[in-house]
Amino acid sequence: MKSIYDYSLSDLENYFFSIDEKKFKAVQIYDWIYKKRVNSFKDMTNLKQVLINRLIDEFSFEHLEIISRLDDVDVHKYLFRLKDDNKIEAVLMHHDYGNSLCISTQVGCNMSCAFCESGRLKKVRNLTPSEMVLPILQIERDLNIRISHIVLMGIGEPFDNYENVIKFLDIVNEPKGIELGSRHITISTCGVVPKILEFMNNGKQVNLAISLHASNDTLRNKLMPINKAYNLKLLLDTIKKYVSKTNRRVTLEYIMLKEVNDSIDNAKELANLIKGINCYVNLIPYNETSHIEFKKSDKERILKFYDCLKQNDVNVTIRREFGSKVMAACGQLRSNYEEGS
Repeated sequence: MKSIYDYSLSDLENYFFSIDEKKFKAVQIYDWIYKKRVNSFKDMTNLKQVLINRLIDEFSFEHLEIISRLDDVDVHKYLFRLKDDNKIEAVLMHHDYGNSLCISTQVGCNMSCAFCESGRLKKVRNLTPSEMVLPILQIERDLNIRISHIVLMGIGEPFDNYENVIKFLDIVNEPKGIELGSRHITISTCGVVPKILEFMNNGKQVNLAISLHASNDTLRNKLMPINKAYNLKLLLDTIKKYVSKTNRRVTLEYIMLKEVNDSIDNAKELANLIKGINCYVNLIPYNETSHIEFKKSDKERILKFYDCLKQNDVNVTIRREFGSKVMAACGQLRSNYEEGS
């Protein structure tokens, strides 16, 4: 049976057209689901009973089981069980500008970044659009809040699940539905160049973040195997094309790894590498885990790195740290649960 949460508004309109019903019924259903937050066709009082019966036969209202919720200052980390018993994570962060939800796009990840907990457990499968939509609905209900921002930075590489991610964006961006503004949505990719180019021509106004994490190919090859397929020159040339085509600034994410990529020489090299690109660098204090050897850069070292970039006219921020007490590393809660540690 098909999940109603897998359907964009245009999908539902096409469905009603195919069964000789008026397509405005799709708008009615979207209003019930995403505005009124009803989770049963029987509660949709402006639909005829014969249509309700048909919808019940053809569509289901999925639900994810919350296995656990860990809470820290301004952060709630969720572990969900999918209907096939796979597990995914989502993290809700309270900022001064609103509530931001970090969601997963895959069960596991095949990108194998050396510092990333998510990639230790390899990709099992892609998430469906509904499995990305449901954490939004259920966390809003669980915490009695409204989510204002979404980042696709959880478990998985979004551009390795491109079609489902695009459908998800259609669903959450729909004004008659969840109505999350494009500029409140960020997709993070480790640098899948062909999909960046495809996304560039898609026309969506969502934010793009690139996981860079190194200032030269030798280091990035060690940290991120994707670099062997799409090296820094190719990636940065692609970013330039993206910026030129979309007129949108790109975020470059840079995890600070102690005595690995955090020297002043690295900072100078990075500043030179991205010179002339409309971007800003987001320095990310590393979340250490018991499974991976990398350590977080010292605060003083991060500040010196930051100062060096500023002195070289780079727009740079340091990401606020969240969830030090709730297995903050992406994928850590899932891997600990799966491995019983």
